[in-house]
Amino acid sequence: KGEGFQVKTIDVLPGHRLSLQSHAHRSEHWVVVEGEARVTIDDATLKLTPGESGYIPLGSVHRLENAAPVPLRIVEVAVGDYLGEDDIVRYEDDWAR
Repeated sequence: KGEGFQVKTIDVLPGHRLSLQSHAHRSEHWVVVEGEARVTIDDATLKLTPGESGYIPLGSVHRLENAAPVPLRIVEVAVGDYLGEDDIVRYEDDWAR
């Protein structure tokens, strides 16, 4: 983590997905390093494999899913003026957060 950016890995088990969400203060760039990702960004859906990436602009409604039978790992680079977890607006969430 540094001034205006944060880098982390995200692991998603087969058949699971993150919440449908947006952020008011940051954009994100997701790079797949293992597995296969299904990424929803607004009205578009992308399939990403290792070495491929997707850019999520600030304010876009997005979701990360693992529809493959193997674990998914991505590297997320978040860039913005505020990177706190309370900048997440959840529209749908399998974990009832």
